[in-house]
Amino acid sequence: MATGTSSSPPTPPSGGSPGAPASGEPVREKRDKTHWLYIAVIVAVVLGIAVGLLFKDFAVDLKWLGTMFVNLIKMLISPVIFCTIVLGIGSIRTAAKVGRVGGLALGYFLTMSTFALAIGLVVGNLVHPGDGLQLTESAREAGQQYATQAEGGGEGGTTGFILGLIPRTLVSALTEGSVLQTLLVALLVGFAIQSMGKAGEPILRGIGHLQRLVFKILAMIMWVAPIGAFGAIAAVVGETGVEALKSLGLLMAAFYLTCAIFVFGILGAILKVVARVSIFKLCKYLGREYLLIVSSSSSETALPRLIAKMEHAGVSRPVAGIVVPTGYSFNLDGTAIYLTMASLFIAEALGDPLSVGEQIGLLVFMIIASKGAAGVSGAGLATLAGGLSSHRPELLDGVGLIVGIDRFMSEARAVTNFSGNAVAAILVATWTKELDREQLDAVLAGQRPFDEATMVDGGHGGGHDVVEEVAPVAADRVTTERMPAGRPTA
Repeated sequence: MATGTSSSPPTPPSGGSPGAPASGEPVREKRDKTHWLYIAVIVAVVLGIAVGLLFKDFAVDLKWLGTMFVNLIKMLISPVIFCTIVLGIGSIRTAAKVGRVGGLALGYFLTMSTFALAIGLVVGNLVHPGDGLQLTESAREAGQQYATQAEGGGEGGTTGFILGLIPRTLVSALTEGSVLQTLLVALLVGFAIQSMGKAGEPILRGIGHLQRLVFKILAMIMWVAPIGAFGAIAAVVGETGVEALKSLGLLMAAFYLTCAIFVFGILGAILKVVARVSIFKLCKYLGREYLLIVSSSSSETALPRLIAKMEHAGVSRPVAGIVVPTGYSFNLDGTAIYLTMASLFIAEALGDPLSVGEQIGLLVFMIIASKGAAGVSGAGLATLAGGLSSHRPELLDGVGLIVGIDRFMSEARAVTNFSGNAVAAILVATWTKELDREQLDAVLAGQRPFDEATMVDGGHGGGHDVVEEVAPVAADRVTTERMPAGRPTA
């Protein structure tokens, strides 16, 4: 197959970075200066814990630093999702392929979310973390506050969910930051460009440039991460203290253990059987994203980086562009585990444990309630309050019991959600034959490092077979980008 002129030279056999000079000069490996950034994040987290323990009042006042960093990241979430999905759909000739990828992804999301909810119920029934606890007056007041918020949340049910998908204007989804509304608009724009044929090529090229701009801005914002991590960790330690951790330690330990079993046991086994990939190698590849998530307590802060890293690891752009953003609303495995375990904990602490029938009913309801939390920090607690309000309103007072430790549990939720979406992207790419196996193996082996400077490495999505089905606007780009490493261009 002719490749035309290449905009990025082949990767050297020695595993140098993509885009290295094609001349006979020795390849000088580009030094990654961003490792100092993540060392600074670790130091900031340690300092934040120390300040939170020693100067509680001062630490609480630093909360705005963490909020500032999360908001800086969140302002780019909608543009990243929009650009990625539009480019993914617009570069595919047949709409049937988009439907196949989306159908597989949604089926997998529903299955794994249900499985995660069931695991939470099983562990909760085995451990009984709420036995012996008493509801204090302050905890009851906090629970009543969440009950009021849940009851006043507006129109609910299926009708409210569907109406909530539709933005007020075509661009309001991007400006208001609604993930589900952005997904809908991006799908409509992507299919519209696809139906325009060659007339849509300039639009696709423009959106491609916009995506590179957004990722460049994101790379600049990442240098503020240590400040945000310091403020967020200091504030939560100052607010919570060690007493809350001790009194509710059993619930936290059980939840963390359940999340670890789910990620390394369940997801790891599926990933190994289906894609022949080690979950430990994948986690190592995503190590910096995990650090970012723990410091911000939100998997949403790492969404743009996950999309870029999955493309670099060999997942085709259409699969990464559809699966990852959709997973942030429909594949929240950590949130699912949290919802069932926290519900059992509250019921036991209030002396009103759930019967088997009630647990099954709660599981069915939480399958719906867990969708749409979108990885936002603290969304799990609001979703829990909303679920209990509709299913067992008398348990809402008990939500105040876990308010103190929710920030620490939110970290485990976010890490599990993130891991589930990374695994989902590789699995769907494997099932649809959109995975560049040679690129994936090389990346996980550390031979082709991710370009931290731009987060857009010139394209290393997988799926050599997608070339025949892409629209003309993307054919040259995909042909160039999908070339096996080390093969010279014509």
